[in-house]
Amino acid sequence: MGREEEIVNERLKKIEEMRKLGINPYAYKFDKKDFCADLQKEYKKLENEKFGKKAVSAGRIMSIRDLGKLIFAVLRDSTGTIQVVLQDKKTSEKQMELFKKFVDSGDFIGVSGKVFRTKRGELSILAENIEILTKSLKPMPEKFHGLQDKEERYRKRYLDLLMNPEIREVFEKREKIIDAIREFLKSKGFNEVETPYLQTIYGGASAKPFKTYLNALDIELFLAISPELYLKRLIVGGYEKVFTIARNFRNEGIDRWHNPEFTMMEIYQAYADYNDMMELFEDVYEYVAKKVNGSTKMEFRGKIVDFKKPWKRMTMKDAIKKFAEIDVDKMSEKELCSFIKKNNIECKGEGKGWATQAIFEHFCEDKIEQPTFIIDHPLETTPLCKLHRNDKSCELIERFEPFCMGAELGNAYSELNDPVLQKKLLEEQQKTLKKGNEEANPYDEDFINAIEVGMPPTGGIGLGVDRMIMFLTGQDSIRDIILFPFMKPEVEEKEKQNEPDKQKQNKRNN
Repeated sequence: MGREEEIVNERLKKIEEMRKLGINPYAYKFDKKDFCADLQKEYKKLENEKFGKKAVSAGRIMSIRDLGKLIFAVLRDSTGTIQVVLQDKKTSEKQMELFKKFVDSGDFIGVSGKVFRTKRGELSILAENIEILTKSLKPMPEKFHGLQDKEERYRKRYLDLLMNPEIREVFEKREKIIDAIREFLKSKGFNEVETPYLQTIYGGASAKPFKTYLNALDIELFLAISPELYLKRLIVGGYEKVFTIARNFRNEGIDRWHNPEFTMMEIYQAYADYNDMMELFEDVYEYVAKKVNGSTKMEFRGKIVDFKKPWKRMTMKDAIKKFAEIDVDKMSEKELCSFIKKNNIECKGEGKGWATQAIFEHFCEDKIEQPTFIIDHPLETTPLCKLHRNDKSCELIERFEPFCMGAELGNAYSELNDPVLQKKLLEEQQKTLKKGNEEANPYDEDFINAIEVGMPPTGGIGLGVDRMIMFLTGQDSIRDIILFPFMKPEVEEKEKQNEPDKQKQNKRNN
């Protein structure tokens, strides 16, 4: 029997004994009046060995020191910690016995008593009454040797929050960032709306969807990869400024920048183009950075990044000239393909446009450190964007992607509102999808119907909220800013870890 199993059995016996004595180990409620942080603030100037008023608080017992006639325990609630002291003669014999016999670290208790500061300066509650509110069964990780493994921390976030309370600050800041985004956009007259997560036809991005099934109607459904096409329907319907902060689901890679389920904000504004969207994008970042951090400058992976506007603007072709040291305009499609093959570059499609995109991704993205708009992308890269008004070759579109420290922060266009061209491009995408390109956009007839009704000139933005939070909290991985990031099932992980041992055993048996 392992040590943890022994502890669980010991605690189960305590629970049984408590019930025999008429003590409920799992209370229904407790009338908590005082939070730890409030007490620490109120009695900040309380002198050593002096007393304050009576307090009634509750929380989890993090540690216990039993010195016989004196017991010290650290109580933690959602705001902080305070020490609980039980002292012979000052705490009743019954209460001392109850605590010694039944309370373990990890338990939730309610405590009432006078606030005082110990001889050593620790703010404490001298317990007059103790009530066991929840008896924990499993022991907490050891304070100094406990939850250090990152995979375990992500998998068991409840223990991570318990043993590493400082990480809660990241998630509190996450909430403030999202609040600040909403505050800014609503001050500019944008309406917040909701779009469906379950869709009969997905679209709005180049991504492989998750499939599901609706039994009630006997139809296949998809989890949303983007809210774009629904928001454009609202522009058709008469809204002029809309945004949504939504969950997106994409069945693709997992790394420090990507999680299959993530938070995206999309914004659409009638009578605007991608130039307006560039200004709006940098305005949002600057406002939120100042609101939450008090500065547009912050450290990320050892570098100081400044989100103060205006951000640098650079065409994709100029970025390639700078970082790959080639001029794609002076190269034929055959020469580009040869260059790609020579440099082992992965390309998503055929043609000069896809080749240009692939070269940019390979040579340029990770070289861009300060916030920079990469503008004027190849036509092939999206079917939902207007052709560039100044490009006579009709090979470019009015699209931009902001980059910072090698990461894409978002995506934006002058939205395509020509229904004839939009239909043609989506039909081409549908053919590509049928040929096996799982990231191509399917044909959405209802969306085409909406555009045929008429959509005004419109600018649109997709802003990666999770990535914004990573930068503004200085976290290196998307898993550090999502409370419950996707993880492989623990059983599968353990089986993989045991595989080498199984292979060794099979060799010995053979």
